Amino acid sequence: MSIFKSLNVSATGLTAERLRMDVISKNIANANTTRTLAGTPYRRQMAVFKEQGPENNFASILAKAKGEKLIGNGVEVSEIVEDQSDFKRVYNPGHPDADDEGYVLMPNVDVVTEMINMMSASRSYEANVTALNTSKSMAMKALEIGR
Repeated sequence: MSIFKSLNVSATGLTAERLRMDVISKNIANANTTRTLAGTPYRRQMAVFKEQGPENNFASILAKAKGEKLIGNGVEVSEIVEDQSDFKRVYNPGHPDADDEGYVLMPNVDVVTEMINMMSASRSYEANVTALNTSKSMAMKALEIGR
């Protein structure tokens, strides 16, 4: 694996985790949104990760033909999906969106779960920064050898 490939893998991880944190923060911001443009409460969103596909260059095709194991190219967000779990029903007869029985449909966002996911994404981001800095320092040490 080249030094630039390791930097690229870490960079894709940083980009994916940043987007994951953006989705989580959007969920937290809309935890009390009872009416969206569609007229329904806000639905929790989740980022789905997938491995970036292998490169289709000569070297990767040759390695595959020889039966060598291919090294991954990083990660990407394949899609952002909505959580289809049920909305919460909260009794609040004074709310403008309350039904005839006084219940309001609230978003399916659990702030505690979102904060745990935010901590996980933050730790993953930090791990990618550490890997990036380690690769960079190895490259600098390799350059010092040539002096």
